[in-house]
Order: sequence, then C-alpha cells, then structure tokens
Amino acid sequence: MSATSERPWRGVYVATPLPLRDDLTVDEDAYAEHVRFLADRGCSGVCPNGSLGEYQTLTADERARTVRVAVDAAPPGFGVMPGVAAYGARESRRWAEQAAEAGAASVLLLPPNAYVADRETVVAHYREVAKAGLPVVAYNNPHDTKVDLTPPLLAELYGEGLIVAVKEFSGDVRRAYELRELAPELDLLAGADDVVLELAIAGAVGWISGYPNAFPESCLELFRLATSGDVEAALPLYRDLHPLLRWDSKVEFVQAIKLSMDLVGLRGGPCRPPRLPLRPETADRIARATEAAVAQGYK
Repeated sequence: MSATSERPWRGVYVATPLPLRDDLTVDEDAYAEHVRFLADRGCSGVCPNGSLGEYQTLTADERARTVRVAVDAAPPGFGVMPGVAAYGARESRRWAEQAAEAGAASVLLLPPNAYVADRETVVAHYREVAKAGLPVVAYNNPHDTKVDLTPPLLAELYGEGLIVAVKEFSGDVRRAYELRELAPELDLLAGADDVVLELAIAGAVGWISGYPNAFPESCLELFRLATSGDVEAALPLYRDLHPLLRWDSKVEFVQAIKLSMDLVGLRGGPCRPPRLPLRPETADRIARATEAAVAQGYK
C-alpha cells in the first residue's frame, strides 16, 4: 500500500515514536531501522515529529535530524510527512521549509495551539505555512488543541488552496459525511485508530496511525478490507485489535504503543518527561491485550 506520487499523503502513514536510549538520547540508527521495517511491511509512509514522536521534548537540532533520518531511510515511493506544529505560524513555516529541504513530500499541521484561536487566526496560520510550498495535511485534534477544525472551516481552508487533506481525530465520524458535502475533493484521513473502520466506511482514503508501529501487517489488512467495503471480513479483525487500538486515543498513547512494540520484539523504549512510566496496572492491561493479539496470530 505505497503512497501515490500524485497524492503522497494517501494510504497508511504511521505516526512513529522516537526510540530513546536509557539516558533518553535519540537513537537515530534504531529510528532509521524502524522506518525501513515499516516500509518493508507495506506501509505507505511515516509521520515523524508528531505527538507520538514526542516532538515537544526535542531540541531544534534533534527535530531537524529526525526528519532527515526518516527521509534518508525511506525507500523510493515511501512517503515522509513530518509534523510541523509549533506555537507560532512563522515557526511552523520554518519547519515546513526544513521538511521540504530534507526531501519530504508533505507536512502535517495542527492549528495554532498556544491559545484557543478564532477562525481568522486559524486561516492566517495555514496561509503562512502554505507559503513553504509543500502540500499541507491539516490535523484536527480539538481534544488537545482546543481548536476545532469543523467541516465548514476545513472546506474554507481547502477552497483557498491551503490544505489537501485532513487527519480527523475528533472521534465524531458524522463529520466525514458533512465534509464530503462541503468539500468533496478534500481527502479524509482517519486520525484515531479506534474509529478507523467507521471512517474508512465513510470514505477515508488514508490512515495516520499509531498501532501499525507494533502490528503493521494486521493493521494494513484491516484498512484494506475496510476501504474495499468488505466489512464482514474487517469487523472480526477490528474487534480483536480494538483493545489495543483504543489506546491511541488515551493520554498514555505514547507509552502504550512503545510498550506493545517492546513486547513484540521491536524497539519502543522509554519516554522523555513529562511523560512518566506507565502505572503497573495500566502496563498490565496493555501487555495482556498485546499478548492476546500475538497469540491470535496478528503481526
């Protein structure tokens, strides 16, 4: 399921965690290996420097190097869509320009998140970042940013040529239908793992995902079945994986996905503060769900 050259943001993009050593320094070799691993398993691309990649805790040099590592590790046809979120629009534009210089094909952009921005501020923010010249995928996460990219606002951004797609993380699958009415050419990308089936049925052409980091082949099969309309085959797989997929929408999502990666023999590892290690009872729930998925043959 490789990304298309015409619309390189389509398909299954994996929001990648960043492997850290025990001293919490970045292990770039391990990250490059993980990018290649996901490409070999058939994923369409990766999204470095998102929340799952703990971008808020990275230095400017670490953040820039992470993009370059991803681009250098990516085989032909495998996309890199860096997150370019920042408190200021000019800073987000600089990250978008850095992504372009590194060879990325598109960028993922949250609305302003330093305060609850109004419509004019949101539009100005996307106008500024669009000047970098790369296709911009909007990221709607009103739970964390407190700024809601509603279907009418997304249609306005698309109509002005500022965005090409939206990663929809509100959890409200009804928006997919309103968005199709208001901006039928705007690409809808599922943004939360635990509503991917519902959004795929509603017309999503991509999935920016967390749990393919641990179970890429099974998640790819789920998305293939869902987008091909084979709900009868997709639903049992979705039900089996849902005890894990729902962690993508919880506060502990970074620690949860890294723990699942560790348990399946991949490199998850620790997180930087302010994220803390999981509580024992939480870690046990995630471990049991991961082990159950492995026992059922998911990979």
